[in-house]
Amino acid sequence: MVTTRTDEMAFLDRTNLTREEARERSAVVTVHDYDVHVDLGTALDAQATGFRTRTTLSFSCAAPGSSTFLDFIHDGVESVVLNGRRLDTAQVCGRSRILLPDLAGSNEVTVVGTALYSTSGEGLHRFVDPSDGRTYLYTQYEPADARRVFATFEQPDLKGRFTFHLTGPADWVLASNQPEAARRDAGDGLVTVDFSPTPPMSTYITTLLAGPYAVWEDHWEGHPGSGAPEVPLSLYCRRSMAEAMDAERVFGTTRAGLDFFHDLFRVPYPWGRYGQAFVPEYNLGAMENPGLVTLTEDYVFTSRATRAQYEGRATTIMHEMAHMWFGDLVTMRWWDDLWLKESFADYMGTLAVAEATEFTDAWTTFAHRRKGWAYVQDQYPTTHPIVADIADLEAARQNFDGITYAKGASVLKQLVAFVGREAFMAASREYFARHAWGNAALQDFLAVLEEVSGRDLADWPVQWLQTAGVPELWVRDGDSPVLCQRGTDPATGRQVLRPHVLRVGSYVPDGGGRLVRTAVTDVEVASGATGAHIAAGGAVAGHEAAGGEGVGAVRLVLPNDEDLTYAKIRLDPASVAAVLEHPVTDSLAAATVWAALWNMTRDGLLPAADFVGACCRLSGHLEDVGLYSQVLGQAETAIRRYAPAGVRTGLRVRFGAALREALSGSGSVGAGSDRQRAAMRVFALLARGAADAGDAEDADHDAVHDVVTVLESVLAGWPGGARTAGDGTAEGGRAAVAPGLEVDAEMRWAALQALAALGRADQDRLDRSLAAEVTAQTAVWHRTASAAVPEARVREEAWTAVIMGRTADGRVLSNDHLSAVAAGFTASRPDLAAPFTPRYWPELTGIWAGRSNGLASRTIGGLFPAAQDALPGGPDAQDAHPVVAAARSWLAEHPEAPRALRRIVIERTDDLVRSLRAQAAGR
Repeated sequence: MVTTRTDEMAFLDRTNLTREEARERSAVVTVHDYDVHVDLGTALDAQATGFRTRTTLSFSCAAPGSSTFLDFIHDGVESVVLNGRRLDTAQVCGRSRILLPDLAGSNEVTVVGTALYSTSGEGLHRFVDPSDGRTYLYTQYEPADARRVFATFEQPDLKGRFTFHLTGPADWVLASNQPEAARRDAGDGLVTVDFSPTPPMSTYITTLLAGPYAVWEDHWEGHPGSGAPEVPLSLYCRRSMAEAMDAERVFGTTRAGLDFFHDLFRVPYPWGRYGQAFVPEYNLGAMENPGLVTLTEDYVFTSRATRAQYEGRATTIMHEMAHMWFGDLVTMRWWDDLWLKESFADYMGTLAVAEATEFTDAWTTFAHRRKGWAYVQDQYPTTHPIVADIADLEAARQNFDGITYAKGASVLKQLVAFVGREAFMAASREYFARHAWGNAALQDFLAVLEEVSGRDLADWPVQWLQTAGVPELWVRDGDSPVLCQRGTDPATGRQVLRPHVLRVGSYVPDGGGRLVRTAVTDVEVASGATGAHIAAGGAVAGHEAAGGEGVGAVRLVLPNDEDLTYAKIRLDPASVAAVLEHPVTDSLAAATVWAALWNMTRDGLLPAADFVGACCRLSGHLEDVGLYSQVLGQAETAIRRYAPAGVRTGLRVRFGAALREALSGSGSVGAGSDRQRAAMRVFALLARGAADAGDAEDADHDAVHDVVTVLESVLAGWPGGARTAGDGTAEGGRAAVAPGLEVDAEMRWAALQALAALGRADQDRLDRSLAAEVTAQTAVWHRTASAAVPEARVREEAWTAVIMGRTADGRVLSNDHLSAVAAGFTASRPDLAAPFTPRYWPELTGIWAGRSNGLASRTIGGLFPAAQDALPGGPDAQDAHPVVAAARSWLAEHPEAPRALRRIVIERTDDLVRSLRAQAAGR
């Protein structure tokens, strides 16, 4: 309760809106309309830090005479006029909030002030293209950064209709959620564009776009069955990337998605236009702003992209499109139900890609990539139920994680199996009809689903949504085989036995030694049960019918075949032996198997050497390039993080030889193929560690020479980066050691970064390479390479730059550039980073207090001292590791530190302990 002027100012300065404050505000406030004018007349002035913004907001108050507050993070408030009365800004304005006293039943407030341009990707981000000097701006608000641009009621359940006005250079593209309604001259080469009013929407999905963007236009013809009219389509990206924009392919995916979701939902697309802007230095994959989706420009492929990258872009497009109904049309009341919109979009996005595009194996990608993210997140000490307790905005920011997205989507996939697909889709349609343009919660959706499906769902959300942790499934063989489960909620320590509807498959080798499925059995595990019997003659017995003989026969019994549920799979010893030596033919089954092996490696149950050995033997059989890339990347991580120090060099040599064979184009990985490109990416990462034995003079010189030969071959023949044009010359953009490999900017800088980390590319060479092809991406890659040079002076400069947020010559590091320098600092030679570890801990609270959440998270996560060797002794001895002890000491000494900051430290420490334990177990 605000009782004194000091308390009042502290309240007005506070940025962290709480759930209780939001509830109290929404109990008395009903928002009607926003009229917002943002003036970007200063955007081209590099010295200008802010822009003028004017907001007029009309709203009702259920308790006349009471007070409320607006949210506005600003650089100065010029005026606040409430119901015709000019308020004293010194009395009502803090750094983050504006007090509105003595409200009437109907109210209108106008706030004029200055907001700040952003370099963090939060609010209104300003970016100058290094290739041509052009300036681009875009907004990113979720969960609560619209208040960095204009005065708002910044919470999702206070929806309003927005009319935006945007002033900027006359030759710029100026865009927002709705189409342009009028344009007028604003003098000095500027224009003001007025946009049509929006339907009711939350503040966090409003958006503005400004700059000399390249534009493409098309249309979707509509959907007679649902009554959806024609929808204008548009695409935007920076002009310097326009040649790389494959507009027709993106439009094709967009039209396919609109067809699919209209067939599925039968609710007309409600937002008029459908624009998609690919923007620089974006913190996310994309954002579902209705009418104008923003996506990372990484999806505009300036270097050759693999099929997996095209699939990833398609999945993101479909994910954001699903939000147009689930999240935008019907929105959560508060961030507790963030998971519902994100899980729904993650599930629907994959479903749409699998059924409406060429990427029919999209569920394989979901199994090995998205669920892998969830399994990691769900095993941290910070894990939380899918329906999380989000007490404030800082907690909301931290919950855009693998549980909210991927675990939630996995559980929705299990829910679809539980109630049936038709019932689930029918319930979705009814949910949209009941709650369109409003806000809803989990119980609203479950109520509809119970009505439609006839299933009793009283226990289902308790077991799946309100508990944390990863269940484990395994098969106990015998005369009466049983699918067993166990589970514990890490937060409470209580046993959790969830319901599962799944399948168990049996696989045996075919004539070529490949594991093929011979039987599959449907199994339903009841809530509260420790397992369920597998039907006689089903999957476990199926291998015998296919020719298995005795206990020594090669066979795989695969729980969760077809990946219907969410669980960590524990393979029995015979199955582990089989999959370490034999490839699995089906891509989804292979993804499930490799996920099980990776979980065993991380848990210290499978030596990293065994995982890497299996990768060397079997990865060539993985035809899905996404799964192939994932497994190669995991093998590199296994060497770097989970292998004991004494075996890393040997494993690097062995894995490097396997990658060189893949690069050669011989065997199953063809020359010029996507998988060859994926192998080169991982080889470049692996190469960074070739001299990690300590001082480079102590490294295996033959191994380093072999690595350097490959890397120089990639660069040979390119004047910008080649050391010489001698051995291993490449012609026509092809590397001699990798026939058919397209050597473009991505490949060149992957090689340069590795050479820099090995001390084989100095700053002059890196600068010449950048000068030869200056783009936004090459500038970021150059930052990483420059910081990776293994010299103490270079690491000191990199450390200082990340800690200070600016370079030695005073240039502010934007979000991407800050992360790039941190990545270079940790790229190789952990011995050079070790002296900075004692300096890390005292910086944490100051960094968190002095930066935005996004920049602080990048700094603290990026510099965490993760590369450590296990102490002598077993896994339990690793708790005494000095870095672990320092981390836990910091946590003990800072119990009142912001929860989001503590969460980063807790999770990074848990990663470290896991790696040390796995190293100790693998000795």
